[in-house]
Amino acid sequence: MRAHYRDVGLSESDLAPDPFTQFALWFAQAGASGLHEPNAMVCSTADERGRPSSRTVLLKKYDERGFVFFTNYGSRKGREIDANPYVSLLFPWHGIARQVIVSGRAERTGRAETAAYFRTRPHGSQLGAWASEQSSRVASRAELDRMFEQLAERYPEGEDVPAPAQWGGYRVRPETVEFWQGRENRLHDRLRYTLGEDGTWTVERLCP
Repeated sequence: MRAHYRDVGLSESDLAPDPFTQFALWFAQAGASGLHEPNAMVCSTADERGRPSSRTVLLKKYDERGFVFFTNYGSRKGREIDANPYVSLLFPWHGIARQVIVSGRAERTGRAETAAYFRTRPHGSQLGAWASEQSSRVASRAELDRMFEQLAERYPEGEDVPAPAQWGGYRVRPETVEFWQGRENRLHDRLRYTLGEDGTWTVERLCP
């Protein structure tokens, strides 16, 4: 299978002075293009022995401090981040021949920030955060459904559901952010922002 990429490229002169402004531009364009869930990103972590694992999570917030997603802290990714905070986030916007790759350190958000986001989740998603001990074994689907139903009886629709202590956010503070634009003949444009020790960003072009 072979895809033909566009001939409109990405040049250094096109870039914003920082990766967050550039990401905001591309993120808006991805959403306007009709891509399904442009906030879906592949989050890759590694354990203390360097063995990697990847999964798709949803970006819920971003600003100049970093990129935020929420999860169960006891999940595999949560345990691996505790052991090794360096992570990679990949936005695979195949439909518009673009990718964004974020590399940096993950840190937990504060409980106030977690609770504020948790209150915006649909009622069923709030209950699901309590019902699922993410990445742990469960005897059957019926057992998982039973736990959910018990929680639904305890917290009926319209009643406040507290954020579980084991559930919360991670903010990935980027050290590099790469913007990838597909080009003809596989000569893709790859421009990477790198954060310097003085807090400024520099841009370098990478071979495709």
